[in-house]
Amino acid sequence: MKDIAELLKTTREEAGIEIEEVSKDLEISDILLKNIEEGKTGSFKDVFLLKEYISNYAKYLGLDEAKIINDFNEYLFEYTSKIPVKEIEKTIEIATKEKTEEAVNSPYTQEKVKSKKSAYILIYILISFLVILAIYWSINQITVDNKNAYVISYRK
Repeated sequence: MKDIAELLKTTREEAGIEIEEVSKDLEISDILLKNIEEGKTGSFKDVFLLKEYISNYAKYLGLDEAKIINDFNEYLFEYTSKIPVKEIEKTIEIATKEKTEEAVNSPYTQEKVKSKKSAYILIYILISFLVILAIYWSINQITVDNKNAYVISYRK
């Protein structure tokens, strides 16, 4: 990245262009441009945005954009391939922890407490059965009473 940064800076200086002018023309903050020229990739959160800035900057200065982007891609590959596996695992662990913490805080992702619906349904069915049984018994008693009343009135 240092080679890319130096190439961009020296090309700009040789052309006699101030960094503020580049900033205004490309609509990129002059601080970001200074970070690019100093090779400070750590100050960028998004690598793809950094790549776009470098590409636009190279085009602006009339440099071979494809070659610079290929160099940048090689730099990224070297940089990321040198990250220890423990660091990657640590990053993944932190990311999963944050996701679970977010999940706990969100009412949409919280595990719902299992309700006692099945117990309520069973009680409802039992009460319904008892009500139906009581109605049936009442109707049956009325018909039996009517039959007995008919029999009694017939005997008289």
